[in-house]
Amino acid sequence: MVKGDGTQRESQTMKIAHREIGPDHPPLVIAEIGINHGGSLEVAREMVRLAAASGCECVKHQTHFLDDEMTDEAKAIFPPNADVSIWHVMERCALSPEAEVDLKAYTESLGLIYISTPFSRKAADFLDEIGVPAFKIGSGEADNLPLIRHIARFGKPVILSTGMQTIDSVRASVKILDDAGIDYALLECTNLYPSPPEIVSLRGVTELKSAFPKAVVGFSDHSIGPEMALASVALGASILERHYTDSRYRQGPDIINSMDPSELRHLVDRSREIWIAANNPKSRTPAEEPVYRFARASVVADRDLPAGHVIAETDIWARRPGSGEIAGYDFDKVVGKRLTRAVTRNTQLKWSDLG
Repeated sequence: MVKGDGTQRESQTMKIAHREIGPDHPPLVIAEIGINHGGSLEVAREMVRLAAASGCECVKHQTHFLDDEMTDEAKAIFPPNADVSIWHVMERCALSPEAEVDLKAYTESLGLIYISTPFSRKAADFLDEIGVPAFKIGSGEADNLPLIRHIARFGKPVILSTGMQTIDSVRASVKILDDAGIDYALLECTNLYPSPPEIVSLRGVTELKSAFPKAVVGFSDHSIGPEMALASVALGASILERHYTDSRYRQGPDIINSMDPSELRHLVDRSREIWIAANNPKSRTPAEEPVYRFARASVVADRDLPAGHVIAETDIWARRPGSGEIAGYDFDKVVGKRLTRAVTRNTQLKWSDLG
């Protein structure tokens, strides 16, 4: 959190629009529409509508201005998850500026937070102009220092994915965010689509928390299924980001590791439950008291014993229910005491029975 003078962070919290984010709040689930709409505003709007119906609070888009994002060499580069060049993928899937303005307005009309990843200086300027409350920086730009510096100058919160980076290699980017005095989050991420568990690093969540104590830490998930993202919550992830689509029957390079609306609802609900449980202290809760009364043991005579008998360890035992006056955890306090009355086997002993 930024102090009043805007230059010093105080804790692992941040705020995007109306949403407080950090360890003291339920995880923020970000549904990344990205380019899954295939360039169709109608499809993108339907994805947002279904995300809102699934209980999602935030959707993320990707903003592409190809003339400022790539050079012609990109036309010969084929991503592992696409059958055309990266240039042609983005050319086909990018929304026009007018369409993105419409999508942002529609998203916010449903009460959701709209953010996007700018892949160029021009895209960052555009997003600032249309009033996004925060910026997402993808793993591919995690070490693009001039772009990060440009985005940081807007003074808005930044969520930075750290895929393909090490703790040391991301330090320069984090320093830019620190020097700008803005709130920021760092997301552990593995950039293979999809990411098998053999290369996913849940430990990266705890390593980021340790290395960058000022940062809110989260998890950007490219695996199949919700398990990795949910597990990250137990390790302290405050933001969960996953690719999202209205239907996995769509074509697109990110569809294979995208969740659908039902899986989005599952992620929202289960992540909140895990967050609650992860923050509950070790204690006997009021709800457990009725169980404890019958489940614990009481000290009883293990055989018939006469009045005046000095109790040995072999004379007593602890048996259910726990309705007796002397609990099993006080067993050793009974040994060596003298009985004030005769008792029969399985009699629950009382303190008044002991002299």
